[in-house]
Formats: sequence, C-alpha cells, structure tokens
Amino acid sequence: MRVHVVQHVPFEGPALIAEWAAARGHELTASLALREEYPPAEQIEFLCVMGGPMSADDEVASPWLRAEKHFIASVIAAGLPVLGVCLGAQILAEVIGGTVRRNESPEIGWFPVERTPIGASEPLFASWSDSTTVGHWHEDTFQLPVGMEPSLSSAACPNQAFVFDQRVVGLQFHIEWTEESLQTLITECGGDLAVWHPSVMTPERMLRGAHFEVPTCRDRLFTLLDDLTLATSASLDPVASPEADGAGPVRDLEPATFAWSGLAGSTS
Repeated sequence: MRVHVVQHVPFEGPALIAEWAAARGHELTASLALREEYPPAEQIEFLCVMGGPMSADDEVASPWLRAEKHFIASVIAAGLPVLGVCLGAQILAEVIGGTVRRNESPEIGWFPVERTPIGASEPLFASWSDSTTVGHWHEDTFQLPVGMEPSLSSAACPNQAFVFDQRVVGLQFHIEWTEESLQTLITECGGDLAVWHPSVMTPERMLRGAHFEVPTCRDRLFTLLDDLTLATSASLDPVASPEADGAGPVRDLEPATFAWSGLAGSTS
C-alpha cells in the first residue's frame, strides 16, 4: 500500500505511523505542506495529515493551506482512507464542512478521552476502552458540520475525534508520538508549556507519562490504521454517502467545486 504523509513542520513527523507502515510493508512518502507539492490522488492509497503549530483556518498567515485543502478534498473524493491528527483533524473538519475555533483552554499533556454514544457504536473505535489516555497538544479545536457528532470527547475539549463516511478519521489528539518525537516537540514548542493551567502538563510530567502511555497508544494506532486500510476505495458520493451514514448535509467535495470562500476552481 502507498501511504502518503502531509507534514506542516519538519519536527511533527509520522513517528509511529512510519513504524506501522514499515511493519506492514507499506511504501511511505511525504510532502511538506508549505511547498504546495502533492502527488495525484491516483498515486496514493492512504493519506495521513499531521499536526503543526499554525491555525487551520488562517489562510492569510498560511496561504498554502488552500492548496492543502484542495489536495485533501481530491483524496476524499477519490474514495481513499484519510487520517488527520491534531491540526490535520482540524483541516479535515473544514474540508468536510465544519469550522475551526479557539478552544476554551489549551490542552497539553496526557489526558483521557471518553467514548461518546456515537463512538461506542463506531466500528473503528470498537476496541477502545470507554476511557483511554492519549497525548494532547492544541489550543484550537474543530466544530463538526450539522448532523455529525464526535466519537470521542475529553473534559477540556468536547470534540476529540470524528469519523466521516467510515474511512475519514480526525483525531484532535496524538497516538502517534514516540518518546523521541515528544522530546523533539517539547524542544521546539516548549514555550507553550510555560503557562500554568490544569490541562497543561509540565515537560517533565509529559516525558514521564510517555514511558507508560506510548505502548498503549501504539496498539490503538496500529489497530486503527489496519482497520482504515480495509476501508472501501469506492468513489465518494458527496451527497448520498454521508447522509446514508447519518452524517447529515456536508459540502460537495469535488475539487473543482469547493464551498469555502475564494477557493472555487483553485489548484493552489
């Protein structure tokens, strides 16, 4: 399987996703979003969109987001499985018709997420416990389109995960971290940890927690990715398919007919 990764900064790479791809014998390629260079959708079979420190809805500060959203929409429209992590989940939420906003508080550290009633009935989260500790590092959050509900939630952020059309998954949190990738993130973005808040851990607590939490997160990630690789590659019907799953109305995902302002017909 050809797995493609979109990174937003060099220090937030695929980490355990790369380990999973190697273990399963999959080919892994990557793009840096700032360069606006993406392969055609027909040349990949699975897309992973990673995190980053920028805001998913700020196309003035990050104009390259327009090309990235266009690319992601073309992949979804091609019927391929997609996983978005943190910023990647926020971008996915926008592409399917949601919005991004500032969360009420930052959430950085190892904190539990709880399965919602939707999550408890979702096959992709069937193996998850009702409460699972995962990694967090975000200040923004996504708002899902009307008719969609989150699969997972936390005390600090109600929208932690969603599933669209059974093959597009957004995770506000991180289960792809290794101890080494977390250390790199702390080195690069440690200033985010300087503020005291109940939902912000110190670097020391985060690194201690990684020793215990990474193995469980690895198991969750590998199972989720394995299940997503079984997702259908049939072409997405932008109207009938989501509503058949009870997702409600969403945007037309055809690349040439983007719904967000200024992007119609754009390829960059």
